[in-house]
Amino acid sequence: MPKPIASFRKLTASFQDTDRKLNQLEKLFTSQWGKLMESLIEGDLVALLRDRGILIADTTMRLKGKCPDGGNYEFDIIAHNGAEVVVVEVKTTLRPQDVKDFIERLNQLKGWIPRYAHNQIYGAMAWLTADAGAEQMLENRGLFSIRATGNSASIQNPTSLFHTNGK
Repeated sequence: MPKPIASFRKLTASFQDTDRKLNQLEKLFTSQWGKLMESLIEGDLVALLRDRGILIADTTMRLKGKCPDGGNYEFDIIAHNGAEVVVVEVKTTLRPQDVKDFIERLNQLKGWIPRYAHNQIYGAMAWLTADAGAEQMLENRGLFSIRATGNSASIQNPTSLFHTNGK
């Protein structure tokens, strides 16, 4: 008959191992889901922005770097054309706090990435679902609201907003 303490230790070790494996799977799923969402948005982004008069030359996915204060930054998608930059944060579920956090980061962009210091900066958040009030917050703060829809994406703001006619 096994000793109770030894059995308990073995059972605890088994639970810890299972917990570790589940955490690894969760990270893998979350990471892959995020990449899928970013790819879905990025695939239509140039056409969406051109429809609003922002003639994008190309995009950069997951731009990472060091902040002057020593911290790190990461932006999901940056679309640029030399004069204008559209920074896109991708969320599966858009929450009001996500909007606040993104605006804070967006306000730091020119300091963090000096090559964009003289560019017109636009912010955009792309999402699959949104908590109550989050989408309206985007519009109220002057950000593009891009909803992932089916196998593509669409800008949700009225056409009258952000239509620059190529300017």
